[in-house]
Amino acid sequence: MPTAIVRPVSPAIQQCELTHLERQPIDFSRAQSQHASYCTTLAANGYQVVELAVAEDLADSVFVEDTALVLPELAIITRPGAESRRPELAAMAGVLQNYRQLVWLSEPATLDGGDVVVLGKTIWIGLSSRSNLAAVEQVQVLTKAFGYRVQGVELGQCLHLKTAVCAVDHNTVLLNPQWVDPQVFAEYQVIDVDPREEFAANVVQLHDGRLLYDQAYPATAERLRQRGYQLILLDNSELTKAEGALTCCSLLIHEAER
Repeated sequence: MPTAIVRPVSPAIQQCELTHLERQPIDFSRAQSQHASYCTTLAANGYQVVELAVAEDLADSVFVEDTALVLPELAIITRPGAESRRPELAAMAGVLQNYRQLVWLSEPATLDGGDVVVLGKTIWIGLSSRSNLAAVEQVQVLTKAFGYRVQGVELGQCLHLKTAVCAVDHNTVLLNPQWVDPQVFAEYQVIDVDPREEFAANVVQLHDGRLLYDQAYPATAERLRQRGYQLILLDNSELTKAEGALTCCSLLIHEAER
């Protein structure tokens, strides 16, 4: 059974890090409810959901994806670009060691997991305000023995690479061409988001090929359906205010890949 590691929404979520959005009030109760639906949906679709303890004073801790990069051969504990997020790493490492051998990034590297897109043996890392070239270099060293190629990607005005592009299958990406150059992904099939929905590129690819997708982007959802993808729609409106998308809220471990 594949595993999804999650963490409850922190009561401190209102103090979350923000880079590109203006701060808005976040309805904590509603955020909890939406996150619970997210976790229930993962469980209903074949994942064993492992929940870390709530972190009362770590505002962004619900966004567990940023703390690690999980590959079939090992897991890399990241070094988030926002210093306030680095205390989140210990709890993730404590659980993740049960599934993978762990290695850690070190200074001067900074890396948020949201800046990583893996397609086969290629690891794309967004060169954002949170992730740097030193991380690209360290991830290449750590994964070279397993045959990976690591490539940095320049970004436009968005937080993470997965804000701009996500894999929807092994050979296709969903992409916002305003935030990442489509030519970077020329070797893959590219589906552009609807230009009216700039945040619509984020999608969770499940183990059975279905996609978790934010209901806020109906036009892009229709583009995906027309290409034959099956979508499971979720409401993520509260955590969107914290610059959080659906991929941010879980770390997926697909044991069949090992």
